[in-house]
Amino acid sequence: MRGEWNGLQALFVRDCPYVYYVHCMAHKLQLALVAASREAKRIHQFFIQLASIINIVGGSSKRHDDLQSIHAVEIENLVASNAIETGRGINQIGTLQRPGDTRWSFHYQSVCSMIRMFGATCSVINKISNEGANYSQRGDAEVAYMILTSFELILILHLMKEIMGLTNMLCQTLQQKSLDILNAMSQVSTTQSLIQNMRDDGWEPLLATVKSFCEENDIDIPNMNAHYTRARGRFCRQDEGSPTTMEHHFRVDIFTAAIDFQLQELKNRFNEQAVELLILSVSLSPKDAYKSFKIDDICKLAEKFYPRDFTEQEKICLKFQLQHYKLDVPKHQDFQNMSTLSELCRGLAVSEKSKIYPLIDRLIRLVLTLPVSTATIERAFSAMKLVKTRLHTRMEDEFLADHLVVYIEKEIAKNFTSEMIMDEFYYISDRRRA
Repeated sequence: MRGEWNGLQALFVRDCPYVYYVHCMAHKLQLALVAASREAKRIHQFFIQLASIINIVGGSSKRHDDLQSIHAVEIENLVASNAIETGRGINQIGTLQRPGDTRWSFHYQSVCSMIRMFGATCSVINKISNEGANYSQRGDAEVAYMILTSFELILILHLMKEIMGLTNMLCQTLQQKSLDILNAMSQVSTTQSLIQNMRDDGWEPLLATVKSFCEENDIDIPNMNAHYTRARGRFCRQDEGSPTTMEHHFRVDIFTAAIDFQLQELKNRFNEQAVELLILSVSLSPKDAYKSFKIDDICKLAEKFYPRDFTEQEKICLKFQLQHYKLDVPKHQDFQNMSTLSELCRGLAVSEKSKIYPLIDRLIRLVLTLPVSTATIERAFSAMKLVKTRLHTRMEDEFLADHLVVYIEKEIAKNFTSEMIMDEFYYISDRRRA
């Protein structure tokens, strides 16, 4: 849907140049950001390795109990040495969270749990490596221990914690049902600014944090000025004239690349046109006693985003209608406790004020179609992935459409019983015999 030049969005724009695409903001945003960061090969490998390590440690209830008992001893030692704060609800014994693709924040929680329980995880894996029941368990644990105690994995672990910590708050905000568009858009802007600041000035603090973590856990820190070799063999050799240092590899190939993909994904989902459209649309909202009502912004909304829906004369008349509307509707008793545009549109129709302010009513209806059509399209594409699975790849279009209608319109489908469907087929067979 985001294909601005070659995708489905381009086909719509080609037929209707004033159609607008606003991504369903809360629709698995963090999973999309995680997928964007995995465009960097090292980040993709990191999440595969992280899932493998967590599966090894949590492979049995005995290992899970060992993990929690070791972690409990670590917490007791830290509390005894006053290394951590104590209080109600903190320092609880948890477990490693798997990075799943079904819920928001799972990847963020997985990274945080690994950092919090790093020492206990290393102890359990080392124990499996020495006392595993067979060569497979011992071998897998040995490889997992080597990966877990590598400087590169520790660096990416802390990097993803910082990045997803910045984006997690935005994702949580966009999931709220009582969403304030203005505050949400401002948080999009602040999130982009914080990630950009991290790209510009965050390398040195992150490197210092990673080095400190490695020193605490006796992990070797490589020489940052040493020559970096990507792999062995003549096909992976780099140009002798431009050798890459370890710091260049960590900073450019991992740190900068991961952040750039995050910024690009946020800009694609929240481009300037969509953000401005949403902000201007808020000017029509009746929430908080019409506090955001601004005549200039509403006129700009009609002129810039819906030029073909209003003639030049109507655009002039719209401003005068808004002046009367401002003194009439907000003070009317029936419009006092409204909070959404849909309630306002319904109220204008019931009170027949839509006939007095037809241009404003038209603009409100145009704005209302935006989130409805966007959410419907997103839901349809999400349902398509569930209905047409790998085992149903040969499903024909008509059969797929019938399945999607039933799946998407669940509320309507609930009204049909099995007996009603059987009776319908029975009548069809009778008509065919006749």
